[in-house]
Amino acid sequence: MMKAVVFDFDGTLANTLPICFYAFQTVFKEFDKRELTTNEIKEMFGPSETGIIINNLSNPNKEDAIEYFYKKYSELHKSLVVDNPEILDLLKSLKEAEIKIGIFTGKAKRSLDISLKALDMEGLFDVIITGDDVKKPKPDPEGLLKALSLLKVENSEAIYIGDSDADIVAGVQANVYTIGVQWLPEYQTSEFSEQPDSIIKSIKEFKSSFKVGGL
Repeated sequence: MMKAVVFDFDGTLANTLPICFYAFQTVFKEFDKRELTTNEIKEMFGPSETGIIINNLSNPNKEDAIEYFYKKYSELHKSLVVDNPEILDLLKSLKEAEIKIGIFTGKAKRSLDISLKALDMEGLFDVIITGDDVKKPKPDPEGLLKALSLLKVENSEAIYIGDSDADIVAGVQANVYTIGVQWLPEYQTSEFSEQPDSIIKSIKEFKSSFKVGGL
């Protein structure tokens, strides 16, 4: 019986990849004079934004670079990230069905808070685990297991939904029913190295498969 659904965020609950790419590209161009492709940035994903900058920036002014990242992430969020009524409806349908919902993301709390506020998602989630809350980032399942513990649900009672290879590996290692989604215009992974329990290409398909919202 499904008692909880835990979601990744970037590329899963919101099409935030364009703003993530833009902010990182701007930081590395400004501080390292490096022009990075979106694929090069994707390869850095795992740690929080702070971790990515600390681990990959050559310029010693890392604190300034981190502040610059959040400035860029915030100022263009509204123009680069489009609201998705379908996602909001899914979240509200799950809550109405008394299913607990959570987020396990590699994002830092600071950027997630910016996105949740901009997308009117504040206060919807029963638990939120960010990259700041774990010692081992994805694909390690630490954050997902922590979320399940706080939600007080067993592995067999939960679903984890993500769009990246690291999401799927974390879900499988946590022994949770794991769904790879490709339901937003941009997502991180086309093919997964570890096979998820299912791959879903639309929110309608998910709602129909799991009988959410009266379907």
